[in-house]
This record gives sequence, C-alpha cells and structure tokens, in this order.
Amino acid sequence: MTFDHSGTSGRRRPAGGAGSGAAAAPDAGLLSPVRAGTETEAATGDPAWLQALLDAEAALARAQADIGAVPREAADAIVAAARADRFDLPGLARRARGAGNPVVPLIADLRAAAGPAGRHVHQGATSQDIVDTAAMLVASRARRVILAHLDRALDALARHAERHRGTPMAARTLARQAVPTTFGLKAAGWLLGCLDARERLAALRLPVQLGGAAGTLAAFGEHALDLVAAYAARTGLDEPALPWHTRRTPVAELAGALALTAGALGKIATDVVLLAQSEVDEVAEPAAPGRGGSSAMPHKRNPALATLVRSAALQVPAYAQIVFAAQAAPHERPAGEWHAEWQPVREMLRLTGGAAETAAELLDGLEVAPDRMRANLDGLLKVLAEHGQPTDAGAAPALVDRALARYREHRRNRT
Repeated sequence: MTFDHSGTSGRRRPAGGAGSGAAAAPDAGLLSPVRAGTETEAATGDPAWLQALLDAEAALARAQADIGAVPREAADAIVAAARADRFDLPGLARRARGAGNPVVPLIADLRAAAGPAGRHVHQGATSQDIVDTAAMLVASRARRVILAHLDRALDALARHAERHRGTPMAARTLARQAVPTTFGLKAAGWLLGCLDARERLAALRLPVQLGGAAGTLAAFGEHALDLVAAYAARTGLDEPALPWHTRRTPVAELAGALALTAGALGKIATDVVLLAQSEVDEVAEPAAPGRGGSSAMPHKRNPALATLVRSAALQVPAYAQIVFAAQAAPHERPAGEWHAEWQPVREMLRLTGGAAETAAELLDGLEVAPDRMRANLDGLLKVLAEHGQPTDAGAAPALVDRALARYREHRRNRT
C-alpha cells in the first residue's frame, strides 16, 4: 500500500483582521508569486509535510505488521489515526522547538490518537528516520507534478522547433548580432536543456530511511533487513543499501537535479525577456487580462511569466548550496546540518515546480514574429556579405532534426 494524500487537509485560516493571528498565518506566496497557487505549492506546504510525516509512521507500522513485529489490527488503527486534519499543525510547529524536530511531539499526539495501538507507534525508529522518509515522500509527490509540467513545456518547445526549423533570425553572442541562425535551433537548444534536466530528475533514487538510533537497526532484531525492504515497499520509495543519516547523497542529488531543472527553465526565460524587448520584439508572451501590466506605465506589456521563471532560477542554486554544505555531517547524527536542509529542500521543490508550471504556460502561448526576426536580420546580412562571410544558417535545420529525434524517442518512452 502506497500512501498518496493530496496534502491540502488541515489548513486553517486565522480568525480576525489585519494583525490578528498573523504569526500562525500560512505562507501564501505573497513574496514568491512564481509558486503561489501552483500544484507544487500544494504538494509541499506544511499540511503536505505533516501528512508525509504521518504517512511515514503509518507505513512503518504496516511494514512491521508485514513481518509479524506488530499486530495487524494495531497497524490498521495507526493508519486510521494518521490523518493530518486531526492534528494541530501550528501547535506541533511550536512544540517542535523543544526537541529540535517535529517528530517528537507528533509521536505523542499520534499515540494518543491511535488509542491502545499507540504503544506500537514509532517502534524502534528514530526521529530522523521519519523526517527523512517524509522528505522523500514529499519530493516524490512533488516530482510527479514537476515532471508533468516539464512534459507540457517539452511538447510546446518541440512544436516551436519544428514549426520554425528554417525561420531565419540573428544569433547573438555577447548580446550583439553575430551570424544567422533559426528560431527553430534556438527552441531546439531550449528543448534539449529541459530534456536533460527532466531525465536527471526522473532518474533520481528517492530512498526510504530506516536505521534506528545510530544506523545499526539494532532495535528491529533479526528481521531488520526484511523490515527495511517492507518499509520501502509500503512507502513506494527506493530501498537503500545502508541507512543514510549522515551520508546525504540522496538529498544532495535531489538538490542538484532541481538546480539543473530551474537553470534550464531560467535559460529559456532569459532569452524570452531579451527577445521581447521593444527594440527587438521577436517574441511576446501570451496575452491575458492583467498580465504584464505596469502600475506606472499602462502602455507596457511586460514579460511577467518569464520574469517569474527567472526569479526561481536565480534562487534555487542558492538553496542547493546549503544542502551541499550540509553533507559535512558529524558521526552518526547531524547537529544542525540535517535540520538546515528542511526549508531549502521545500523551497527548491516549490520554486522549481512553480517555474515548470509557469514556463509551460509561457511556451504554450508564446507568440513568435518571423517577419520581425527577418527585419532585424537584414542589416546583419548586408554586413556579412560586405565582408565575404556566409549569410545562411548553416546546418541549423539539420541540428533541429537531431534534437527532435531525441525528443520523439523520449516521447515514445514516456507514453
């Protein structure tokens, strides 16, 4: 049985007007509009993390029942009690300060909610087992959302590459016109950048965590290794060879894949911003009521979607740096390094997911202006001809075909 809750239960709104209950108000993304209201935001918010922690505990009870270490009826009672909407999320957050992590107060509440079966909650596990497993559950659920939006973006990019395979435009190096290329080749470059990132993200192993107090599995007895396998099966996560309490490769690889994905999307967004400049005017974002408006200049149509994607691409690598630094964890339990990962991992997931969803919307409706591209190119062609330089786009169309062949292979495997 794999647990897959929506993660939206348990959300509470503070009562009263401005200033009332402000400390308990949810982070709605007011200062991070790239992820506000997106699917990934719902999959990574506090309610989703709470449900993942509960799912980790419930799956452990189920796995222990599978190997005969816990009565089946007790495991069923724990699963029934492990619903996020039954728990005081703000209260848990405040009580987490006592032990330095949310699992300690959560166990107490889950044991009470499970009644007589509560004595079997968290049997033999350590807090990090549950937090790390929950992090991998959240990452797995968010990854599904991110990959779906990346696929939308890839499909749109392939259409642009194919449609504009031979559409001439000026290539620009160091921000200056250089030689002719085609818009199809530019789109093909975007396509392969996103495809590389998607493949890296999809191939990540997201392992369950189970090691007990110091990674020896001592509390689980002679069937400890069987329990790890059962736990992985119950969560739908990968089975690790060893506990990874202070071997943070899974989290670091996740951070790297998210940074790569955000960077590929940021490359597209940067090019769109530059191509949409008034003086260039070769592409435009899809029009929509209220999009691209300026509070001071109503005549403007700003590249709002590309700006949001760029904002995410600029932030994700900084969060990844924290995760990479946290690999230098001491002995068998980190003292701050592990704790420092939690918020950066959440931010990377929801920023990358928001960027993917926003980029898909941008690319689905991207307006391309071949006539403007040709007009901007004409002056360059005259200069090249005067210097005896080639005035065609070389092998650009054939290169587009190669990129599209790889995309089509991916598409066949995807379906």
